[in-house]
Order: sequence, then C-alpha cells, then structure tokens
Amino acid sequence: MTAPTAKLARSAAMASITVAVILVALKTWASWRTGSTAMLGSLADSALDLIASLATLTGVWVASMPADEDHRFGHGKAEALAAIFQVMLIALSAFGIAVRAIMQLAGQHQTAAAGDGIAVSVIAIALTLALLGWQRYVMSRTRSLAIQTDHLHYKSDLLLNLSVIAALMLDQYAGLGLADPLFGLAIAAWLAFGAWRGASEAVDALMDREWPESRRIAFVEAAARHPELSNLHDLRTRTSGNRDFVQFHVDLPPAMTIEQAHAIIERVEEDLCGQFPGMELLIHIDPEGHVDKPGNPLVEDDEFAKLEKDA
Repeated sequence: MTAPTAKLARSAAMASITVAVILVALKTWASWRTGSTAMLGSLADSALDLIASLATLTGVWVASMPADEDHRFGHGKAEALAAIFQVMLIALSAFGIAVRAIMQLAGQHQTAAAGDGIAVSVIAIALTLALLGWQRYVMSRTRSLAIQTDHLHYKSDLLLNLSVIAALMLDQYAGLGLADPLFGLAIAAWLAFGAWRGASEAVDALMDREWPESRRIAFVEAAARHPELSNLHDLRTRTSGNRDFVQFHVDLPPAMTIEQAHAIIERVEEDLCGQFPGMELLIHIDPEGHVDKPGNPLVEDDEFAKLEKDA
C-alpha cells in the first residue's frame, strides 16, 4: 500500500474497533436486561466483530509494510490471513448461537425488558450505518480485502439488529414465545453464510486465483493495442492485498537488438500499468517461432488469437 491508502485502511479499522467496543458494552447490558437469545447472538456477533476488527487492523498494518528481503512481493497476503481468522470466529459464533437457540426452544425461556433491547438495537443500527459509509469510502480507494471482510460483517449486523427488534416485539408484545429462539437460529444461519462467503474470498487470495475472465480479457485487449507485440502467451494473473501481479510471454523478431526490445517493452509496461493501477508487471521476450512447452495450452495458447476468434 502507499502511505495515503494505508492511512485510510487503518482509519477504517480503528473506526470499526471503536464501534465494536461501544456495541459490546451496550449489548452486554441489554442481554442481561432482556434474557433474549437473539440479543445474546447480537452480543456475540459484536464481540467477535471487536476481535475481528483488531485482526483487521493488524492485517492492514502488516499489509502496508513495504517489500523487504524476505518478502520481495510485499506483505499483501496478511489481509487474507486476517480475513481467515475472522471467518473462523464467525463460524464459532454461529454454532454457539444455534446451540443456545435449540436449548431455548426446548425450555420455553421467556424474555423481558423489550424496550431496553429495542433501544440498544436502534443505537446499534445508527452506529453501524455510519461505519458502513466510511468503510465504503475507504474500500473504493484501497481495495483492502480485510476491510471488505469487515464490511461484510457489519452489513449483516444491520439485519441482525432488525431481527433482535422483531424477536423482542413478537415475543413480548405479540405473545409468540418461539419467536426469540427462531430468530436466533436465523441469525446463526446468516452468520454461517457470511463465514462461507468470506472464506471463499480469502482462500482465493491465498491460492493466487486468476483474475475474473472479463478482467483478463480487458488486459489482453489493452496489450493487443500494441502492434509491435505478437503471440502473447503464458499469461498469469493474481492479486495480493491491494496489489495485482501479472506476467506473460510475448514474441519479438529474433534480429531485434536488446536495446530495441527493451524500449518496446518499457513503452508497453508504462501503458498497461497506467491502465491497471496498482499492478506489477513482468514481461518475458521470446524470439518469434520459439516454443516453450509444446502441447501445453496453459503456456502456449496465444491470447491475441483467442481475442480474434471470439470477436
């Protein structure tokens, strides 16, 4: 990360921690007052949000560190590790809430003090909306995976807090005693879904998943606008934190001097890096007609030819 983007990412992480501390304090009191499983689930979620936000702050701090002798590609994957840690916490929380809800269904436990629980939930919604707005601003400028995962948590919190309000109202004002544990089960299911989705993104980052096909095609189209290049092959793309890494082979005439080839590649790199900010690009030159790995389509397929075929 650059210094300004790292500062933005850290500010979002600190805002998340501040909101989580306030919500944990309020929901601890509300859980004691109401005895609600739905409120307890909301408290557990906020407590995990606090721990996850601390992990997010650590992740974005490490990811912002410049490349060093031991990490020549930078520290961007620290954000994915922070995201994995958050996912594990969410999954554990979902399991615990589900167990509590099932026990409450069997025991027909009654809730109390609906007004206190509803007031705390309304405050939580207001604070969460403010935090989400700031996170969206930061995400648009940093592409931080850890902030994105944290943002996902707090988006789910909106529905979670609304669920707590509905559970308390149905349980105490409408006399539907099963509402609270059933809403608790629904919250657990929602948290589990969020954990699965967050895990998918983090694992993709750790496993160096290729760019989406539409973005790969856009990159090849940009490279194809340089007529001096031919037979772009062995294209590899990946993302680490907020940095993209791309490498490919391209054919140039065998009689061309090293100085001429270098000048062409520098122009291509400057153009492509300008169109895809935050990208590190490595271009390998092959003499026309050279074959690296015969019969291996992952290496030898000409990306330019694919464009013409699909056109």
